[in-house]
Amino acid sequence: MRTAKIWTTAAATAAAVGLLATPAAAAPTDTTDSTFEVLVGTLDVVTPATADLGTGNTGGTITGALGTVTVDDSRGAADASWTASVTATVFQTGGGSPEETVLPSEIDYWSGPATATTGTGTFTPGQAAAGDAQPLDSVTPVTAFSHAGGTGGNTAGWNPTLVVNVPLDSVAGEYTGTVTHSVA
Repeated sequence: MRTAKIWTTAAATAAAVGLLATPAAAAPTDTTDSTFEVLVGTLDVVTPATADLGTGNTGGTITGALGTVTVDDSRGAADASWTASVTATVFQTGGGSPEETVLPSEIDYWSGPATATTGTGTFTPGQAAAGDAQPLDSVTPVTAFSHAGGTGGNTAGWNPTLVVNVPLDSVAGEYTGTVTHSVA
């Protein structure tokens, strides 16, 4: 019996070793379908909603800052060039008679230097100095700022100054008009 017991133990040990020595089965596999989305960037301009340019007398000038204008180019283009331009409507008070009207051509625009930029390329103000100010128009745009070259995204901000050359025949009142910036 003692012999049988040894054989049984030896057989059990050999069987256990044989189980351990067998090659492991390959682990199960599974896949994950993965996605991502590429968005097309945009070229945008953001301006202040309102601006109070101040007060002045007939025959004088009213000079005021419009507030920060920002161009944001997220197109990621190989050539990230753009030009921002500006136009203006007629400014009127009361019923808009000739004496209650200031034409866009009587308002000079001065972009001044950039207040902030990001990205590569060359940023150029439309009117770097006050002496470079240009009269606005309702049809023909004036270049406000531009960017040449560079790649990828970029931004530029500037705080333009408007100089209203108040006509001698203007009547007293609060004049309202619209200054429009666009970028392409």
